[in-house]
Amino acid sequence: MWAALPQALRHVAGVVVVGMGLATLFTAWTPGSRLFSPDFAANIVNALNLTRVGSVSAPTPAAPTAPPRPLPRIGVVAGHNGPQNDPGAVCPDGLTEAGVNRDLATRVQAGLEANGFQVDLLDEFDPRLEGYQALALVSIHNDSCNYINEQATGFKVARAIDSGVPESADRLVACLIDRYAKQTGLLFHKHSITLDMTEYHSFYEINETTPAVIIETGFLNLDRKILTEEPYRVAQGVIDGILCYLLNQPLSPTQPAP
Repeated sequence: MWAALPQALRHVAGVVVVGMGLATLFTAWTPGSRLFSPDFAANIVNALNLTRVGSVSAPTPAAPTAPPRPLPRIGVVAGHNGPQNDPGAVCPDGLTEAGVNRDLATRVQAGLEANGFQVDLLDEFDPRLEGYQALALVSIHNDSCNYINEQATGFKVARAIDSGVPESADRLVACLIDRYAKQTGLLFHKHSITLDMTEYHSFYEINETTPAVIIETGFLNLDRKILTEEPYRVAQGVIDGILCYLLNQPLSPTQPAP
């Protein structure tokens, strides 16, 4: 029968049949219909996602975290402290050099640590001094409580006569002289440096590559006020001197050679 129809009618009949089929299909697609379940679209999306995930290469494992680098090390000796029970200079009212030294050394330690350095606070005859290696070692001391004369005021800095690193040690001395004088207003008492300072025992215990100096921050008689009432200024002078050396800062134009 289909073949007996004229060609034009066959085209019309085909369109009608297709339209009826589509109408039936959309009529069947209702919320309650099972022709397409409610999960049909979600299942297609999931399948597409699975395919997509499967096509991606596995993520590259993160590189292991490197261990933290040790901080630059500095040694600070609190003169006359430790189990040897040697208080150093003792004043009539009981003030001891060891106590003043300990207070200043602790302040210097805190100031340098705040600037990002690792600081070892050491006793006078600390066993850790044997072969000690660091960017610098500074031993803090003070001079006599006795009245000597009106010139017995100011500070002293010295390095070993036979330092293994004389240029570095001289630079450390020069920085401490420059910055300490600026911070405290005390004079460099260069004419009273003794063999006890230039042949200080710790110089011969540490590793010869460690620049080391000894500083007497003042006289416990005429300089007592600044040492006991303004220790933060005294400690800051030492901190500034050490940082001057470590950071290679310029010296004052008038700074004499040590």
